[in-house]
Amino acid sequence: MALVKYNNNSISAVTSAASMPSGAMTLIKTLTASSSSTLSFVDGSSDVVLDSTYPIYVFKFINMHPATDEAMFSFNMSVDSGSNYNVTKTSTFFEAFHREDDGGAALGYMTSNDLAQGTGFQNLVGGLGNNNDDNCNGELYLFGISSTTFVKHFISRLSGNYRAGMGAELDQYAAGYGNTTSAVDGIQFKMSSGNIDSGTIKLYGIKDS
Repeated sequence: MALVKYNNNSISAVTSAASMPSGAMTLIKTLTASSSSTLSFVDGSSDVVLDSTYPIYVFKFINMHPATDEAMFSFNMSVDSGSNYNVTKTSTFFEAFHREDDGGAALGYMTSNDLAQGTGFQNLVGGLGNNNDDNCNGELYLFGISSTTFVKHFISRLSGNYRAGMGAELDQYAAGYGNTTSAVDGIQFKMSSGNIDSGTIKLYGIKDS
């Protein structure tokens, strides 16, 4: 990182800061759930940008709360501006968990949450509790979604509370790719059953270095 030095005697006397580096991450859109069946981000709709403007996109999930106990929070991709969310995907999934009562803990692969050329929604975190204080938080990265040459890789990590009454922490990881050379221009999130009762999703674009 280059050191920016100003000759002014104090920062209050700086007259130009044009050479100060700007942040690499730009907030594009925020959606807030309220008993929502889905939350969708579609390029060109409601000020959403999902195109070649950024090589990397990241979604941040804040206090996502399911209406239904043991729901899976999941996503899918679209190549037709949100008309269909059914991109073929291959993925891998593993987790660490630990119960509040110290009655169980493990680290392992979760075959039930991976896809092998599947078009369904990819789980990001599973078995969420719907107690009033249960939620999940985390992030999802998407790479090169505007490419018409390469497949579309994604990586996620989310933390959540497992099943109402169980009292366990989940730390779950997913990674994979959308097996399409079409540009992805829409992303949709939903629970495997029931609505997204509440929560906030923020979409950011990350610039080239």
